Amino acid sequence: MFVTLGRWCARRPKRVVAAWLLLLVGLAAAVGVLGSATTETVSIPGSDSQAAHDAARAFADSASGRQPLVLHTPPDGPPLTSGPARDAVQEAARALAARDHVLAVTTPYEPAGRAALAPDGHTAYLAVELDLAGRDITADVVHDLMDAAEPAEAAGIEVTPGGNLAEAADKKSTRRSEIIGLVAAFAVLCLGFRKPIAAAVPLATAVVGLGISLEVIGLTGHLTDMPSSGATIAAMIGLGVGIDYSLFCLTRFRELLATGKQFEDAAALTIGASGKAVAFAGTAVIAALAGLALGGLPLLRALALAPGIAVLVAMAATLTLLPALFGLLGRRLAPAPVAADEPQTSPPPARGWARIARHVADRPWRYLLAGLAFFVLPALAAAQLSFGQLDGGDKSPGTAGRTAYDRLAAAFGPGVNGPLQVTAALPKPASGPADPAVTAVGEALKDTSGVAAVGPAQLSRDGRTVRWQVTPTTAPGDPRTAALVHRLRERTLPPVTQATGRQAHVGGIPATQLDLGDRLAQRLPAVIGVVLAIAGLLLLLAFRSPLVAVKAAVLNLLSVAAAYGVLTALFQWGWGATPLGLDGPVPIPGYVPLLMFAVLFGLSMDYEVFLLSAVREAWLATGDNRGAVITGLARTGRIITSAALIMVCVFLGYLLWDDPVVKMFGIGLATAVALDATVVRGLLVPTTMVLFGKANWWLPSWLDRLLPHMHIEGGEEDIVRTPSVPEPARNR
Repeated sequence: MFVTLGRWCARRPKRVVAAWLLLLVGLAAAVGVLGSATTETVSIPGSDSQAAHDAARAFADSASGRQPLVLHTPPDGPPLTSGPARDAVQEAARALAARDHVLAVTTPYEPAGRAALAPDGHTAYLAVELDLAGRDITADVVHDLMDAAEPAEAAGIEVTPGGNLAEAADKKSTRRSEIIGLVAAFAVLCLGFRKPIAAAVPLATAVVGLGISLEVIGLTGHLTDMPSSGATIAAMIGLGVGIDYSLFCLTRFRELLATGKQFEDAAALTIGASGKAVAFAGTAVIAALAGLALGGLPLLRALALAPGIAVLVAMAATLTLLPALFGLLGRRLAPAPVAADEPQTSPPPARGWARIARHVADRPWRYLLAGLAFFVLPALAAAQLSFGQLDGGDKSPGTAGRTAYDRLAAAFGPGVNGPLQVTAALPKPASGPADPAVTAVGEALKDTSGVAAVGPAQLSRDGRTVRWQVTPTTAPGDPRTAALVHRLRERTLPPVTQATGRQAHVGGIPATQLDLGDRLAQRLPAVIGVVLAIAGLLLLLAFRSPLVAVKAAVLNLLSVAAAYGVLTALFQWGWGATPLGLDGPVPIPGYVPLLMFAVLFGLSMDYEVFLLSAVREAWLATGDNRGAVITGLARTGRIITSAALIMVCVFLGYLLWDDPVVKMFGIGLATAVALDATVVRGLLVPTTMVLFGKANWWLPSWLDRLLPHMHIEGGEEDIVRTPSVPEPARNR
């Protein structure tokens, strides 16, 4: 099937390329009409915060809620209560109310907005209600609102968007990071292929796949909550694997051309061999991401769906668009011919990775212990990893979200940036806010330690649901705020609600983040177990060796542990805060290590598949385990190193982003890939395989009968045999 697909695409290159470009343009048009939607809303089915959110639907809130436009004048300037400032703010409010999508604007000068004016009179906010949900607020909407606020800015008042408005304003294009990754990849590919046209082919395939992926993800955001970091992580992974998959196939294509194959035959055999390995590796990444579905959280599903789409599109582009480009360019991609008078050696002399492979194989215990020792310090740091909650104060200085957060916290107290929403369902309609059933809860909330203020009770239209806004004394990400949520749920609310049969729930961003962390902690063992099982099963199917499958899973855990250790040191301990553009230590959200675990297991299997495919091919041809390990490492060393270097450059390019979560993924993935492609693949895999000997390929007879026969690198008729690396005579 793969051979047929490759030949069909190579014979109809213009048709295939046109189809991909038409898909790219069509999806771009759809995004242009509908927009690319993202949201930071988190739903946690079955949690107390979700129950509070669901109960709040009884209130006639706008789709967006009350979005703040923060107003600020310097301490030495006129206060916002002065006549000119007041007139300018009210003029801006009228202009805002006339804009599209604006339902209402509440100023700090009217009774309903009086709490929005700070005691010093220099900070306040306009509460803007829109007919758009958070995911539908775009940068264009924010720009329109900021234009309407021009009268306030003209009077010397600084206006900064907050809430979802700040998220939309701060959302940047991934283009700069992608350009950095592409430039670095082009440099690496030019060094490897020594032909710019050959270096451009993987980039062209990856760019088309990336564009389509981001468009699909943007449109998917209209159907499900898709966090902005999900699209960024998808871009990061999609670009990396797109270049890597094309690189592996292009290398095989050039090898086939060098043997004298016609370009159509070479394209067909490439997809039949390396293309099949790409399909297996891509499926492994997607399967590992699918294991996150056991987390039972829409957030995890969205964060797994986005990179899953990117990997799927990259895989499809490699299997169809790439052979079409082979058909268009033909022998222009072939390596430079060897001069006729150049002396030939057969077999070729051992050099480069072949020499390294033999050196490592001759000293397996020494290099095994050295490789394991390399992971000791990162593993010790990883043991100190703890989950926390990010808030606006952890964003990079200068962003709208950080500026709005700092000004509101300084003027109103840190808790104003993350108020809690307490909702209670009443057994019978309340007579009004002064109803004893309502006031009893309000008084209990005010008397709770850690509460800075409690807003007036709000009743639903039917009087059966009541809501209070509770402002903590501490910041949203402060552990003391999480303790307050527990205190409200376990001590404050039960005594005043159980007697009357009422139900009260605590929601809001801090409560939601707390419930998210608790749910992740509960599901973490199951998710890790499933990802390990999926990875082990796929490797068992591919290489028919229980030992190889278990060993690969264990070694992958080392790379993951090292990545966790680096995250702990740089972010949780703050060792790299300044170079990373952060003010100091920042907490690591629980979903970051969990998603990173699934992604890294999938990506690590890419290199495992390509390396072990070469080792197994040599083993089947010779029956010499040690020689097969040396040959496999020698054959794949250069290309895997190049692929890993490209992926590391792509990941590190995303450190330019302001979002700490994106920085965490960039550093964590780059660390794990770099270690996996060097220490794990260069030291631990070959030394363990040499030490285990023929046990590597042991398979119980009953399992042999159960497992299907798979040829990851194609059938015997599809692959190009490469001579084994020459070995000195020795007893094996």
